Amino acid sequence: MISLKQLHYALAVSQTRHFRKASQLCNVSQSALSSAISELESQLDVQIFERDNKKVLVTTLGEQILERAQQVMTQIDDIEQLAKSHSKPLSQPMSLGAIPTIGPYLLPQVLPALRNAYPDLELTIAEEQSSVLVDKVKRGELDTAVLALPYDTDGLLCFEFWKEDFYALSHRDLQPENVGVITREQLQQSKLLLLKEGHCLTDHALSVCQMPRPQNEKGLAGTSLYTLVQMVAGRMGTTLVPEMALPFLLPQNPELSALKLDEPGPHRRLAFIVRPNYAGLASIELLKKLFIGQLALNSQT
Repeated sequence: MISLKQLHYALAVSQTRHFRKASQLCNVSQSALSSAISELESQLDVQIFERDNKKVLVTTLGEQILERAQQVMTQIDDIEQLAKSHSKPLSQPMSLGAIPTIGPYLLPQVLPALRNAYPDLELTIAEEQSSVLVDKVKRGELDTAVLALPYDTDGLLCFEFWKEDFYALSHRDLQPENVGVITREQLQQSKLLLLKEGHCLTDHALSVCQMPRPQNEKGLAGTSLYTLVQMVAGRMGTTLVPEMALPFLLPQNPELSALKLDEPGPHRRLAFIVRPNYAGLASIELLKKLFIGQLALNSQT
């Protein structure tokens, strides 16, 4: 009979494409892992992996088997979470994902309060782009993730907890005359620096400004907000940042000025995403309540 251990080992090999790395990931010897997978293939009478001394490939039928194996493991995780959900709220380990344009600015505001309120919570945090986080939540590799909406989260539940607007960062020497606010037309005439493709902040910014995506990469500049801010400080252009980031960016760059984007908001909405059958929905509701309270408190100071 197929065992969960065999499926776990096979998924590790699929993830790493390497038997030695997979054995290290599973904390077992390479021979034990290889034997378990060979036994799995023998029981199924199917070759899941093609391997030689240099690489490991997944067969076509192996891909289908591993996809179902991942679904099984996700269901097992949900069963365990369901059993744990009867214990004290937010006392069990939880994995949380966040995108790079949220994590560095949201987490410092909420983690201290979260630790004080739920000292037994073992929280693991992963920072990835939205597409990766959505996939990991669906696959059960993350319990939940914080995304900026709108974004395609088909098949997942969204728990919105905050809304915010965009601000244009520009060098004080280059800001328009009507200090404090900038119109879409003025922004379109400036050299707008954006994150490279794959960052949803760029898509949101272009949508709010009603600007098409550049056909080449000249209109896109950096892989992080920090890089963009340094380019703005160097008088290379203007960029859009979420309101949440301003207290972290402006004090370190006094030569910059933040101009409120004169377009109807909110320009993006923050939400937790979870699987519909995730057993820890009560914990997500508690996180949502704590995040709202802490962000509201910080916005008043």
